Amino acid sequence: MGNIVNINYNQTGESKKVNDYGMREMQQRTFEKRNSKYLLVKAPPASGKSRALMFTALDKLRNQGIGKVIVAVPERSIGSSFKNTDLKSHGFFADWIVSPEDNLTTAGNSKINSFIRFMNSDHNILICTHSTLRFAFEKLDDTLFDNCLLAIDEFHHVSTDNNSKLGDLIRNIIHNSTAHIVAMTGSYFRGDSVPILLPEDEEIFDKVTYTYYEQLDGYEYLKSFGIGYHFYQGKYTSAINEVLDTDLKTIIHIPNVNSGESTKDKYDEVNKIIDLIGDVDYQDKDTGIIHVKRNTDNRVIKIADLVDDQTEREKVSKYLREIQGPEDLDIIIALGMAKEGFDWPFCEHALTVGYRGSLTEIVQIIGRCTRDSFNKDYAQFTNLIAQPDAKDEVVTYTVNTMLKAISASLLMEQVLAPDFKFKRRRDESEQSSTTGELYVKGLKEPSTDNVKKIIDHDIYDLKAKIMQDPQVQKSYAGEIDPQVLNKVLIPKVIQKVYPNLTDKEIEEVREHVVVDSVLKGAKTELAGSKEFIRMTNKFIDIEDLDINLIDTINPFQKAFEVLSKELNSPVLKLIQETIDSKRIFFDEDEIVFIWPKVEEFFVRNKRRPDPKSADPIERRMGEAVIYMQELRRNRQNGE
Repeated sequence: MGNIVNINYNQTGESKKVNDYGMREMQQRTFEKRNSKYLLVKAPPASGKSRALMFTALDKLRNQGIGKVIVAVPERSIGSSFKNTDLKSHGFFADWIVSPEDNLTTAGNSKINSFIRFMNSDHNILICTHSTLRFAFEKLDDTLFDNCLLAIDEFHHVSTDNNSKLGDLIRNIIHNSTAHIVAMTGSYFRGDSVPILLPEDEEIFDKVTYTYYEQLDGYEYLKSFGIGYHFYQGKYTSAINEVLDTDLKTIIHIPNVNSGESTKDKYDEVNKIIDLIGDVDYQDKDTGIIHVKRNTDNRVIKIADLVDDQTEREKVSKYLREIQGPEDLDIIIALGMAKEGFDWPFCEHALTVGYRGSLTEIVQIIGRCTRDSFNKDYAQFTNLIAQPDAKDEVVTYTVNTMLKAISASLLMEQVLAPDFKFKRRRDESEQSSTTGELYVKGLKEPSTDNVKKIIDHDIYDLKAKIMQDPQVQKSYAGEIDPQVLNKVLIPKVIQKVYPNLTDKEIEEVREHVVVDSVLKGAKTELAGSKEFIRMTNKFIDIEDLDINLIDTINPFQKAFEVLSKELNSPVLKLIQETIDSKRIFFDEDEIVFIWPKVEEFFVRNKRRPDPKSADPIERRMGEAVIYMQELRRNRQNGE
């Protein structure tokens, strides 16, 4: 099938330019916030977060009274991102220097004892893993971290869950010490419903946001990026050849052995993929790289197998770290590796089988192919996912997996597309532009700083929560009225994520989320001097955008377009029947959100809302009454 997402970039080179101090655009933005005690940096892979931390940390050491810098990374291999770096020759006042004994991501002595030694020494920079930090922290008093800077790389590994020791550590540092914190992440999304920080803790962080679009639009070589799907039935190993182009530098991520897509034999899956490509000529004994003669023309394809976790993998990993040019490798086959922190800039195609466990993982995989490199002007992410089959015993799982995968790609489109600034139209003379500000009639503008912060810095994180909501995902099959989606299901997620917002603030955030979701990625056309934007099946003059009109549109209609276009009628019907969105069902969050409105309706109209009303909002409120009556009846009957 064709791509669900195609985005073009302008090759401005801005994200690679440096200022007089050797800082790129994102690093400058971070350095401007260097005096913040708590700083959260959200920027895509390859944007330069590691060096941004170096600049900020060195300033804190020299100018802000900080005595020690502790950098924690999720795994040892990522520690190399913080190796000794020459900054002075590019205009900065100091170099980044880490003593060998203070780099705890290399092989060596006890990491915990070395951490404790560092805390009691006069050394000032240490690199360690999240694990080392957690175990060392348990042996130290919180106050020992006074006047330290704690930098957490890949911050999405933290959560508020009671079982998250790293999350607990962050909370203790905040509340029991004077330490500064810099948190960095290429994705603030999580695959589960557990937030990274409690709202009251997150509120104290200043935020630096550098978008995916800013990063990619500022590249020198990359012109465009696409996201596509390919549906298959049976085993994926019989279908992968249809989407695998061995002329492209490709990373293949096979499914987790516990997933429905897996054949449960990961080694056999790798062998079958290699057999589809060609015949094995030999495996280099020094590097572990497999040389395969391609079936079509006998050209040698060099393949790195990172699924094999035997002794060869260490050789392969070493080879991958030393790659110099595109000719050194053609394909990587991986399962859990070649994602976070992995760098192969020549990669053109990320081919992933099945839905991954989290949006964070998808962002990391996509980040492997969106590096800027002279060998490519186009990058592609393809998701190979199972098509539901009525004969399949796990049809519900398959449908849910499909909806999650499509949801992830729609969210990535939102992240990768250009940003608009939306403003309320107050005067007909105000001119909209699809390359800048869009004026919308009736749009509520932020009335508080809290709302403004959410819209400016957290809109993608909020969209991720919305798109991961099971009730919202049911709208992808086209069975939920857009007004119910926009005015009930979306705000109930907002209320859950931000429980301290007033009803007025929730409505302001809701309108911006819906407007941004509907208009971002929408097709535009120029007719004479007028610009038009496609909404549903018609083009609207951008000067006539109205919040009431936008509220009648499903922000996720592209998901339905994908399903209806690529799947035949019986399969689409099967999906709709499996979702069964017409069945009256509410989750707790929706009941909490909608019940006060039911009570308001009763007071105002002296009657209950009608579950058969032509008005979709009243109809949903009427269904809520029936649902609550049924729930009460079941409880009385002891069910």
